Amino acid sequence: MNRRRIVWLMLVAGVPFLVLVARKGARAEFSSAHILSKTEAEPVLQIGIFEGSGDVGTVVHPGSAEFDGAKGSYTLAASGENMWLSKDAFQFVWKRISGDVMLTADISFIGKSAQEHRKAVLMVRQSLDADSPYADVTLHGNGMTALQTRDEKGALTHEVQAVTWSPKRLRIVKRGPYFTMWLAYEDGVFRLAAGSARLEMKEPFYLGIGLCSHDKDVVEKAVFTNVDLKTAAPAASAATTLYSMLEVVTVNSTDRTAIYVAPERFEAPNWMPDGKTLLFNRNGRIEKIPATGGTPQVLDTGFATRCNNDHGISPDGAQLVISDNSQEEHRSLVYIVPIGGGTPRRITQKSPSYWHGWSPDGKMLAFVGERNGDFDIYAIPAAGGEEKQLTTAKGLDDGPEYSPDGKYIYFNSERTGHMQIWRMRADGSEQEQITFGEENDWFPHLSPDGQQMVFVTFDASVKGHPENKDVMLRMMTLKDKKITVLAKLFGGQGTMNVPSWSPDGKQFAFVSYQLVPKDAETVRVP
Repeated sequence: MNRRRIVWLMLVAGVPFLVLVARKGARAEFSSAHILSKTEAEPVLQIGIFEGSGDVGTVVHPGSAEFDGAKGSYTLAASGENMWLSKDAFQFVWKRISGDVMLTADISFIGKSAQEHRKAVLMVRQSLDADSPYADVTLHGNGMTALQTRDEKGALTHEVQAVTWSPKRLRIVKRGPYFTMWLAYEDGVFRLAAGSARLEMKEPFYLGIGLCSHDKDVVEKAVFTNVDLKTAAPAASAATTLYSMLEVVTVNSTDRTAIYVAPERFEAPNWMPDGKTLLFNRNGRIEKIPATGGTPQVLDTGFATRCNNDHGISPDGAQLVISDNSQEEHRSLVYIVPIGGGTPRRITQKSPSYWHGWSPDGKMLAFVGERNGDFDIYAIPAAGGEEKQLTTAKGLDDGPEYSPDGKYIYFNSERTGHMQIWRMRADGSEQEQITFGEENDWFPHLSPDGQQMVFVTFDASVKGHPENKDVMLRMMTLKDKKITVLAKLFGGQGTMNVPSWSPDGKQFAFVSYQLVPKDAETVRVP
Protein backbone atom coordinates (compact mmCIF):
# COMPACT_ATOMS: atom_id res chain seq x y z
CA MET A 1 0.00 0.00 0.00
CA ASN A 2 1.48 3.39 -0.93
CA ARG A 3 2.38 6.13 1.55
CA ARG A 4 -0.46 8.45 0.57
CA ARG A 5 -3.04 5.66 1.13
CA ILE A 6 -1.59 4.86 4.57
CA VAL A 7 -1.67 8.50 5.68
CA TRP A 8 -5.25 8.85 4.40
CA LEU A 9 -6.43 5.76 6.29
CA MET A 10 -4.76 6.92 9.49
CA LEU A 11 -6.40 10.34 9.22
CA VAL A 12 -9.83 8.81 8.59
CA ALA A 13 -9.39 6.54 11.58
CA GLY A 14 -8.36 9.44 13.74
CA VAL A 15 -4.99 7.84 14.42
CA PRO A 16 -2.18 10.30 15.14
CA PHE A 17 0.97 9.68 13.13
CA LEU A 18 4.60 10.76 13.02
CA VAL A 19 6.64 11.48 9.94
CA LEU A 20 9.85 9.54 10.35
CA VAL A 21 13.11 11.28 9.52
CA ALA A 22 16.34 9.49 8.74
CA ARG A 23 19.17 10.64 10.98
CA LYS A 24 22.90 10.61 10.40
CA GLY A 25 24.64 11.16 13.70
CA ALA A 26 23.59 14.52 15.13
CA ARG A 27 22.48 15.73 11.73
CA ALA A 28 18.98 15.50 10.26
CA GLU A 29 18.44 15.61 6.50
CA PHE A 30 15.19 16.72 4.85
CA SER A 31 14.15 16.88 1.26
CA SER A 32 11.05 17.67 -0.76
CA ALA A 33 10.03 14.02 -0.42
CA HIS A 34 8.98 14.74 3.16
CA ILE A 35 6.36 17.30 2.08
CA LEU A 36 2.90 15.84 1.55
CA SER A 37 0.91 16.91 -1.48
CA LYS A 38 -1.87 19.49 -1.17
CA THR A 39 -4.43 16.68 -1.07
CA GLU A 40 -2.86 15.47 2.17
CA ALA A 41 -2.42 16.99 5.60
CA GLU A 42 0.63 19.21 5.97
CA PRO A 43 3.26 17.52 8.13
CA VAL A 44 5.00 19.10 11.06
CA LEU A 45 8.72 18.48 10.53
CA GLN A 46 11.01 20.09 13.05
CA ILE A 47 13.85 21.52 10.98
CA GLY A 48 15.54 23.66 13.57
CA ILE A 49 13.07 26.49 14.20
CA PHE A 50 11.08 25.63 11.05
CA GLU A 51 8.46 22.96 10.39
CA GLY A 52 8.50 22.12 6.69
CA SER A 53 10.54 22.21 3.50
CA GLY A 54 10.19 21.55 -0.18
CA ASP A 55 10.47 22.89 -3.69
CA VAL A 56 8.09 25.67 -4.69
CA GLY A 57 7.23 25.78 -8.38
CA THR A 58 8.67 23.55 -11.11
CA VAL A 59 12.30 22.48 -10.80
CA VAL A 60 14.43 20.12 -12.88
CA HIS A 61 16.54 18.91 -9.95
CA PRO A 62 14.78 18.46 -6.58
CA GLY A 63 16.22 20.57 -3.79
CA SER A 64 16.98 19.62 -0.22
CA ALA A 65 17.39 21.15 3.24
CA GLU A 66 19.76 19.94 5.95
CA PHE A 67 19.87 21.16 9.55
CA ASP A 68 22.99 20.72 11.68
CA GLY A 69 21.86 20.98 15.29
CA ALA A 70 25.39 21.23 16.65
CA LYS A 71 26.26 24.20 14.48
CA GLY A 72 22.74 25.62 14.27
CA SER A 73 23.15 25.87 10.50
CA TYR A 74 20.84 25.20 7.59
CA THR A 75 22.32 24.02 4.28
CA LEU A 76 20.00 24.37 1.29
CA ALA A 77 20.52 22.90 -2.17
CA ALA A 78 18.34 24.11 -5.02
CA SER A 79 17.89 24.47 -8.72
CA GLY A 80 15.07 26.65 -10.06
CA GLU A 81 14.95 28.98 -13.04
CA ASN A 82 14.23 32.15 -11.06
CA MET A 83 12.33 33.94 -8.31
CA TRP A 84 10.98 36.84 -10.32
CA LEU A 85 8.27 38.00 -12.73
CA SER A 86 4.97 36.19 -12.02
CA LYS A 87 6.18 32.81 -10.67
CA ASP A 88 9.01 31.26 -8.68
CA ALA A 89 11.02 28.04 -8.58
CA PHE A 90 13.15 27.46 -5.47
CA GLN A 91 13.75 25.41 -2.31
CA PHE A 92 11.90 26.76 0.75
CA VAL A 93 12.23 25.91 4.45
CA TRP A 94 9.29 27.39 6.33
CA LYS A 95 7.14 27.85 9.39
CA ARG A 96 3.47 28.89 9.38
CA ILE A 97 3.03 31.93 11.59
CA SER A 98 0.94 35.04 12.25
CA GLY A 99 1.55 38.55 13.54
CA ASP A 100 4.46 40.93 13.24
CA VAL A 101 7.78 39.13 12.92
CA MET A 102 11.45 39.55 12.14
CA LEU A 103 13.76 36.90 10.69
CA THR A 104 17.54 37.33 10.80
CA ALA A 105 20.41 35.25 9.38
CA ASP A 106 23.93 35.19 8.02
CA ILE A 107 24.02 33.78 4.48
CA SER A 108 26.96 32.27 2.60
CA PHE A 109 26.95 30.68 -0.84
CA ILE A 110 28.96 27.48 -1.23
CA GLY A 111 31.43 27.42 -4.09
CA LYS A 112 31.91 29.69 -7.06
CA SER A 113 29.26 30.02 -9.73
CA ALA A 114 28.90 31.42 -13.22
CA GLN A 115 25.44 32.67 -12.21
CA GLU A 116 25.85 35.97 -10.38
CA HIS A 117 22.10 36.16 -9.68
CA ARG A 118 21.67 32.95 -7.70
CA LYS A 119 19.48 34.02 -4.79
CA ALA A 120 19.34 33.20 -1.10
CA VAL A 121 16.37 34.74 0.71
CA LEU A 122 14.61 35.47 3.98
CA MET A 123 10.96 35.28 2.99
CA VAL A 124 7.38 35.89 4.08
CA ARG A 125 5.03 34.13 1.66
CA GLN A 126 1.24 33.84 1.48
CA SER A 127 1.20 30.26 0.15
CA LEU A 128 3.38 27.57 -1.40
CA ASP A 129 1.98 28.27 -4.86
CA ALA A 130 4.56 29.29 -7.44
CA ASP A 131 2.78 32.60 -8.11
CA SER A 132 2.00 33.47 -4.48
CA PRO A 133 2.30 37.02 -3.09
CA TYR A 134 5.48 37.39 -1.04
CA ALA A 135 8.11 39.71 0.37
CA ASP A 136 11.72 38.73 0.82
CA VAL A 137 15.17 40.08 1.52
CA THR A 138 17.35 38.66 -1.23
CA LEU A 139 21.11 38.23 -1.35
CA HIS A 140 22.34 37.70 -4.91
CA GLY A 141 25.47 35.79 -5.75
CA ASN A 142 27.22 39.02 -6.75
CA GLY A 143 26.37 40.65 -3.41
CA MET A 144 23.47 42.79 -4.58
CA THR A 145 20.80 42.93 -1.87
CA ALA A 146 17.15 43.87 -2.33
CA LEU A 147 13.68 43.79 -0.83
CA GLN A 148 11.54 41.93 -3.38
CA THR A 149 7.74 41.82 -3.42
CA ARG A 150 4.87 40.38 -5.41
CA ASP A 151 1.77 42.35 -4.43
CA GLU A 152 -0.87 39.97 -5.74
CA LYS A 153 -1.15 36.36 -6.87
CA GLY A 154 0.30 36.08 -10.36
CA ALA A 155 1.50 39.70 -10.43
CA LEU A 156 4.99 40.77 -11.43
CA THR A 157 7.78 40.97 -8.85
CA HIS A 158 9.32 44.34 -7.96
CA GLU A 159 12.28 45.25 -5.80
CA VAL A 160 13.90 47.97 -3.73
CA GLN A 161 17.68 47.66 -3.93
CA ALA A 162 19.99 48.55 -1.07
CA VAL A 163 22.61 51.12 -2.01
CA THR A 164 25.33 49.05 -0.25
CA TRP A 165 25.89 45.40 -1.18
CA SER A 166 27.39 42.26 0.41
CA PRO A 167 26.08 42.53 3.99
CA LYS A 168 27.37 40.29 6.74
CA ARG A 169 23.93 39.77 8.26
CA LEU A 170 20.39 40.21 6.86
CA ARG A 171 16.96 40.79 8.39
CA ILE A 172 13.39 41.03 7.11
CA VAL A 173 10.80 42.71 9.34
CA LYS A 174 7.02 42.59 8.96
CA ARG A 175 5.01 45.20 10.85
CA GLY A 176 1.40 45.28 9.78
CA PRO A 177 1.29 45.54 5.98
CA TYR A 178 4.83 46.97 5.77
CA PHE A 179 8.01 45.00 5.08
CA THR A 180 11.48 46.40 5.63
CA MET A 181 15.05 45.30 4.94
CA TRP A 182 17.72 45.71 7.62
CA LEU A 183 21.39 44.95 6.95
CA ALA A 184 24.48 44.72 9.13
CA TYR A 185 28.08 44.87 7.97
CA GLU A 186 31.41 44.39 9.76
CA ASP A 187 30.41 46.56 12.72
CA GLY A 188 27.42 44.28 13.39
CA VAL A 189 24.95 47.18 13.68
CA PHE A 190 21.65 46.74 11.87
CA ARG A 191 20.50 49.69 9.77
CA LEU A 192 17.41 50.26 7.70
CA ALA A 193 18.73 49.66 4.19
CA ALA A 194 15.96 50.83 1.85
CA GLY A 195 12.39 51.96 1.54
CA SER A 196 9.58 49.76 2.77
CA ALA A 197 7.09 47.80 0.68
CA ARG A 198 3.37 47.65 1.45
CA LEU A 199 1.72 44.27 1.08
CA GLU A 200 -1.42 42.93 2.75
CA MET A 201 -0.71 39.40 4.01
CA LYS A 202 -3.50 37.14 5.29
CA GLU A 203 -2.77 35.14 8.44
CA PRO A 204 -1.34 32.63 8.87
CA PHE A 205 1.45 32.97 6.31
CA TYR A 206 4.71 31.16 5.61
CA LEU A 207 8.00 32.53 6.90
CA GLY A 208 11.37 31.00 6.18
CA ILE A 209 14.58 30.73 4.20
CA GLY A 210 15.00 29.86 0.54
CA LEU A 211 17.44 29.32 -2.31
CA CYS A 212 17.21 29.53 -6.10
CA SER A 213 20.05 28.67 -8.50
CA HIS A 214 18.74 31.02 -11.26
CA ASP A 215 19.66 28.25 -13.71
CA LYS A 216 17.19 25.39 -14.04
CA ASP A 217 19.93 22.92 -14.98
CA VAL A 218 22.27 23.71 -12.08
CA VAL A 219 22.10 22.96 -8.35
CA GLU A 220 23.51 25.62 -6.03
CA LYS A 221 24.08 25.49 -2.28
CA ALA A 222 23.98 28.08 0.50
CA VAL A 223 24.38 27.99 4.28
CA PHE A 224 22.20 30.00 6.68
CA THR A 225 23.70 30.50 10.14
CA ASN A 226 22.79 32.47 13.28
CA VAL A 227 19.17 32.21 12.22
CA ASP A 228 16.94 34.08 14.63
CA LEU A 229 13.14 34.40 14.57
CA LYS A 230 11.36 36.87 16.84
CA THR A 231 8.10 38.72 17.07
CA ALA A 232 8.35 42.42 16.21
CA ALA A 233 6.77 45.14 18.29
CA PRO A 234 4.09 46.94 16.25
CA ALA A 235 5.01 50.50 15.27
CA ALA A 236 1.88 51.79 16.99
CA SER A 237 2.76 50.17 20.31
CA ALA A 238 5.71 52.33 21.29
CA ALA A 239 7.55 55.58 20.72
CA THR A 240 8.93 55.61 17.22
CA THR A 241 11.79 57.01 15.17
CA LEU A 242 10.96 58.39 11.75
CA TYR A 243 13.26 57.20 8.98
CA SER A 244 13.43 58.96 5.61
CA MET A 245 14.56 57.12 2.48
CA LEU A 246 15.65 58.99 -0.66
CA GLU A 247 14.82 56.62 -3.48
CA VAL A 248 14.99 56.43 -7.26
CA VAL A 249 12.48 54.40 -9.28
CA THR A 250 13.08 53.17 -12.82
CA VAL A 251 9.87 53.79 -14.75
CA ASN A 252 9.98 50.83 -17.13
CA SER A 253 10.57 48.19 -14.44
CA THR A 254 9.19 50.06 -11.36
CA ASP A 255 12.26 48.78 -9.48
CA ARG A 256 13.52 51.09 -6.74
CA THR A 257 16.98 51.87 -5.38
CA ALA A 258 17.74 53.45 -2.02
CA ILE A 259 20.15 56.39 -2.36
CA TYR A 260 20.23 57.69 1.20
CA VAL A 261 18.58 56.66 4.50
CA ALA A 262 18.56 58.68 7.73
CA PRO A 263 16.66 58.51 11.05
CA GLU A 264 15.07 61.95 10.61
CA ARG A 265 12.79 63.81 8.21
CA PHE A 266 13.98 65.14 4.88
CA GLU A 267 11.86 65.91 1.82
CA ALA A 268 11.24 66.69 -1.83
CA PRO A 269 14.10 65.70 -4.16
CA ASN A 270 15.03 67.58 -7.34
CA TRP A 271 17.26 66.12 -10.04
CA MET A 272 20.06 68.32 -11.38
CA PRO A 273 20.13 68.76 -15.19
CA ASP A 274 23.46 66.91 -15.43
CA GLY A 275 21.77 63.80 -14.00
CA LYS A 276 24.53 63.32 -11.44
CA THR A 277 23.18 65.08 -8.36
CA LEU A 278 19.99 65.24 -6.31
CA LEU A 279 18.82 68.06 -4.04
CA PHE A 280 16.48 67.82 -1.05
CA ASN A 281 15.55 69.86 2.03
CA ARG A 282 16.23 69.03 5.66
CA ASN A 283 16.07 71.14 8.82
CA GLY A 284 15.43 74.30 6.82
CA ARG A 285 18.42 73.87 4.53
CA ILE A 286 18.94 72.61 0.99
CA GLU A 287 21.33 69.68 0.62
CA LYS A 288 22.85 67.90 -2.36
CA ILE A 289 23.94 64.29 -2.77
CA PRO A 290 25.33 62.22 -5.67
CA ALA A 291 22.57 60.34 -7.51
CA THR A 292 24.49 57.13 -6.79
CA GLY A 293 24.54 57.77 -3.04
CA GLY A 294 27.07 59.28 -0.68
CA THR A 295 27.29 61.97 1.99
CA PRO A 296 24.99 64.99 1.62
CA GLN A 297 26.43 68.52 1.61
CA VAL A 298 24.56 71.67 2.70
CA LEU A 299 24.23 74.46 0.12
CA ASP A 300 24.83 78.06 1.12
CA THR A 301 21.51 79.90 0.94
CA GLY A 302 22.53 82.93 2.98
CA PHE A 303 19.87 84.19 5.36
CA ALA A 304 17.36 81.64 4.03
CA THR A 305 17.66 79.01 6.75
CA ARG A 306 14.02 77.96 6.94
CA CYS A 307 13.60 76.54 3.45
CA ASN A 308 10.50 74.37 3.00
CA ASN A 309 9.91 71.59 0.48
CA ASP A 310 9.02 73.82 -2.50
CA HIS A 311 12.31 74.27 -4.35
CA GLY A 312 13.73 73.57 -7.80
CA ILE A 313 16.38 74.17 -10.45
CA SER A 314 16.34 76.44 -13.48
CA PRO A 315 16.22 74.80 -16.94
CA ASP A 316 19.83 75.80 -17.62
CA GLY A 317 20.97 74.45 -14.24
CA ALA A 318 22.50 77.78 -13.20
CA GLN A 319 20.00 78.86 -10.53
CA LEU A 320 18.09 77.42 -7.60
CA VAL A 321 14.63 78.63 -6.58
CA ILE A 322 13.65 78.22 -2.94
CA SER A 323 10.62 78.90 -0.76
CA ASP A 324 11.75 80.15 2.63
CA ASN A 325 10.03 81.16 5.90
CA SER A 326 12.92 82.92 7.65
CA GLN A 327 11.95 86.55 6.98
CA GLU A 328 9.25 89.03 8.00
CA GLU A 329 6.31 87.15 9.58
CA HIS A 330 7.91 83.76 8.89
CA ARG A 331 5.53 83.18 5.97
CA SER A 332 6.91 81.57 2.85
CA LEU A 333 8.46 83.79 0.15
CA VAL A 334 10.06 82.78 -3.16
CA TYR A 335 13.78 83.52 -3.74
CA ILE A 336 16.41 82.65 -6.34
CA VAL A 337 20.06 81.88 -5.51
CA PRO A 338 22.99 80.74 -7.68
CA ILE A 339 23.09 76.96 -7.98
CA GLY A 340 26.41 76.90 -6.14
CA GLY A 341 24.97 78.94 -3.29
CA GLY A 342 24.90 82.61 -2.40
CA THR A 343 22.68 85.49 -1.30
CA PRO A 344 18.96 84.95 -2.08
CA ARG A 345 17.22 87.35 -4.47
CA ARG A 346 13.60 87.95 -3.52
CA ILE A 347 11.00 87.24 -6.21
CA THR A 348 7.55 87.43 -4.56
CA GLN A 349 6.59 90.46 -2.52
CA LYS A 350 3.44 88.95 -1.03
CA SER A 351 3.27 85.97 1.31
CA PRO A 352 2.73 83.14 1.72
CA SER A 353 4.06 82.04 -1.68
CA TYR A 354 5.25 78.55 -2.53
CA TRP A 355 7.18 77.86 -5.74
CA HIS A 356 6.37 74.82 -7.90
CA GLY A 357 7.24 75.37 -11.58
CA TRP A 358 9.82 77.01 -13.86
CA SER A 359 8.93 77.64 -17.52
CA PRO A 360 11.21 75.77 -19.96
CA ASP A 361 12.50 79.06 -21.41
CA GLY A 362 13.57 80.12 -17.91
CA LYS A 363 11.56 83.33 -17.96
CA MET A 364 8.56 82.57 -15.70
CA LEU A 365 7.88 80.97 -12.34
CA ALA A 366 4.59 79.36 -11.29
CA PHE A 367 3.72 79.37 -7.61
CA VAL A 368 0.88 78.95 -5.14
CA GLY A 369 -0.11 81.99 -3.13
CA GLU A 370 -2.66 82.59 -0.43
CA ARG A 371 -4.35 85.92 -1.11
CA ASN A 372 -7.48 87.06 0.73
CA GLY A 373 -7.97 83.64 2.30
CA ASP A 374 -7.84 81.64 -0.97
CA PHE A 375 -4.97 79.55 -2.35
CA ASP A 376 -4.61 80.06 -6.10
CA ILE A 377 -1.98 79.67 -8.78
CA TYR A 378 0.09 82.63 -9.92
CA ALA A 379 2.86 83.33 -12.43
CA ILE A 380 5.67 85.85 -12.03
CA PRO A 381 8.79 86.71 -14.08
CA ALA A 382 11.95 84.99 -12.82
CA ALA A 383 13.64 88.37 -13.06
CA GLY A 384 11.05 89.77 -10.65
CA GLY A 385 7.96 91.86 -11.28
CA GLU A 386 4.21 91.74 -10.89
CA GLU A 387 2.48 88.47 -10.10
CA LYS A 388 -0.42 87.35 -12.29
CA GLN A 389 -3.31 85.32 -10.88
CA LEU A 390 -4.15 82.31 -13.09
CA THR A 391 -6.91 80.48 -11.14
CA THR A 392 -9.93 81.82 -9.28
CA ALA A 393 -12.02 78.70 -8.55
CA LYS A 394 -13.19 78.15 -4.97
CA GLY A 395 -11.14 75.58 -3.12
CA LEU A 396 -7.41 74.91 -3.02
CA ASP A 397 -5.35 74.99 -6.24
CA ASP A 398 -1.78 73.77 -5.80
CA GLY A 399 1.29 72.16 -7.37
CA PRO A 400 1.62 74.08 -10.68
CA GLU A 401 4.22 72.76 -13.12
CA TYR A 402 4.90 73.75 -16.73
CA SER A 403 4.76 71.15 -19.49
CA PRO A 404 8.12 70.68 -21.28
CA ASP A 405 6.86 72.62 -24.32
CA GLY A 406 5.77 75.52 -22.12
CA LYS A 407 2.22 75.54 -23.45
CA TYR A 408 0.46 74.20 -20.35
CA ILE A 409 0.57 74.36 -16.58
CA TYR A 410 -0.52 71.18 -14.80
CA PHE A 411 -1.81 71.51 -11.24
CA ASN A 412 -4.06 69.88 -8.65
CA SER A 413 -7.39 71.36 -7.59
CA GLU A 414 -10.18 70.43 -5.17
CA ARG A 415 -12.80 72.48 -7.01
CA THR A 416 -14.79 69.29 -7.75
CA GLY A 417 -15.03 68.36 -4.06
CA HIS A 418 -11.83 66.33 -3.81
CA MET A 419 -8.32 66.79 -5.17
CA GLN A 420 -7.77 65.95 -8.85
CA ILE A 421 -5.20 66.81 -11.51
CA TRP A 422 -6.02 69.66 -13.94
CA ARG A 423 -4.24 71.60 -16.61
CA MET A 424 -4.56 75.01 -18.25
CA ARG A 425 -2.82 77.10 -20.85
CA ALA A 426 0.20 78.96 -19.52
CA ASP A 427 -1.88 82.15 -19.48
CA GLY A 428 -4.57 80.53 -17.28
CA SER A 429 -7.12 79.85 -20.03
CA GLU A 430 -8.79 76.54 -21.04
CA GLN A 431 -8.74 74.91 -17.60
CA GLU A 432 -9.61 71.20 -17.89
CA GLN A 433 -9.71 68.19 -15.57
CA ILE A 434 -7.22 65.33 -16.20
CA THR A 435 -7.88 62.71 -13.46
CA PHE A 436 -11.35 61.58 -12.41
CA GLY A 437 -10.90 58.92 -9.72
CA GLU A 438 -12.28 58.69 -6.18
CA GLU A 439 -8.85 59.18 -4.62
CA ASN A 440 -7.07 62.47 -3.98
CA ASP A 441 -4.33 63.21 -6.53
CA TRP A 442 -1.54 65.72 -5.84
CA PHE A 443 1.59 67.23 -7.41
CA PRO A 444 1.69 66.34 -11.12
CA HIS A 445 5.18 66.09 -12.64
CA LEU A 446 5.72 65.78 -16.41
CA SER A 447 8.43 63.61 -17.94
CA PRO A 448 11.05 65.50 -20.00
CA ASP A 449 9.41 64.36 -23.26
CA GLY A 450 5.96 65.40 -22.03
CA GLN A 451 4.49 61.93 -22.61
CA GLN A 452 4.02 60.81 -19.00
CA MET A 453 2.89 62.34 -15.73
CA VAL A 454 3.62 61.03 -12.24
CA PHE A 455 1.68 62.14 -9.17
CA VAL A 456 0.99 61.25 -5.53
CA THR A 457 -2.35 59.63 -4.66
CA PHE A 458 -3.90 59.71 -1.19
CA ASP A 459 -6.89 57.68 -0.06
CA ALA A 460 -10.31 59.29 -0.61
CA SER A 461 -10.70 59.83 3.15
CA VAL A 462 -7.53 61.93 3.50
CA LYS A 463 -7.85 65.70 3.62
CA GLY A 464 -4.97 67.83 2.38
CA HIS A 465 -1.56 66.27 1.84
CA PRO A 466 -0.43 65.30 5.35
CA GLU A 467 2.69 63.37 6.29
CA ASN A 468 2.84 59.73 7.37
CA LYS A 469 0.06 58.27 5.24
CA ASP A 470 -0.34 55.30 2.94
CA VAL A 471 0.08 56.71 -0.55
CA MET A 472 0.67 55.54 -4.10
CA LEU A 473 2.94 56.92 -6.77
CA ARG A 474 0.99 56.67 -10.00
CA MET A 475 1.82 57.44 -13.62
CA MET A 476 -0.49 58.49 -16.44
CA THR A 477 0.39 58.10 -20.10
CA LEU A 478 -1.03 61.36 -21.40
CA LYS A 479 -1.81 60.07 -24.89
CA ASP A 480 -4.31 57.41 -23.77
CA LYS A 481 -4.86 58.55 -20.13
CA LYS A 482 -3.90 55.08 -18.86
CA ILE A 483 -2.85 55.09 -15.19
CA THR A 484 -0.49 52.56 -13.60
CA VAL A 485 0.72 52.19 -10.00
CA LEU A 486 4.49 52.54 -9.69
CA ALA A 487 4.82 52.14 -5.92
CA LYS A 488 2.78 51.80 -2.74
CA LEU A 489 4.52 53.36 0.22
CA PHE A 490 4.31 55.24 3.52
CA GLY A 491 4.70 58.92 2.76
CA GLY A 492 2.67 61.95 1.74
CA GLN A 493 3.92 65.43 2.55
CA GLY A 494 7.54 65.56 1.39
CA THR A 495 7.39 62.48 -0.82
CA MET A 496 7.31 64.19 -4.22
CA ASN A 497 6.20 67.83 -3.92
CA VAL A 498 8.38 69.25 -6.70
CA PRO A 499 9.85 68.23 -10.11
CA SER A 500 11.96 65.09 -9.67
CA TRP A 501 12.36 63.39 -13.08
CA SER A 502 15.86 62.47 -14.22
CA PRO A 503 16.96 64.43 -17.31
CA ASP A 504 16.82 61.32 -19.51
CA GLY A 505 13.24 60.55 -18.43
CA LYS A 506 14.07 57.02 -17.30
CA GLN A 507 13.77 57.56 -13.54
CA PHE A 508 12.36 59.87 -10.93
CA ALA A 509 13.27 60.46 -7.31
CA PHE A 510 11.07 60.55 -4.22
CA VAL A 511 11.20 60.15 -0.46
CA SER A 512 9.46 57.38 1.48
CA TYR A 513 9.19 57.13 5.24
CA GLN A 514 9.01 54.52 7.97
CA LEU A 515 8.11 54.67 11.66
CA VAL A 516 10.34 52.30 13.62
CA PRO A 517 9.75 51.58 17.35
CA LYS A 518 12.48 52.88 19.63
CA ASP A 519 14.16 50.08 21.57
CA ALA A 520 11.22 47.84 20.73
CA GLU A 521 11.17 44.68 22.81
CA THR A 522 11.34 41.49 20.81
CA VAL A 523 10.22 38.08 21.95
CA ARG A 524 11.66 34.89 20.53
CA VAL A 525 9.10 32.84 18.58
CA PRO A 526 8.70 29.34 20.04
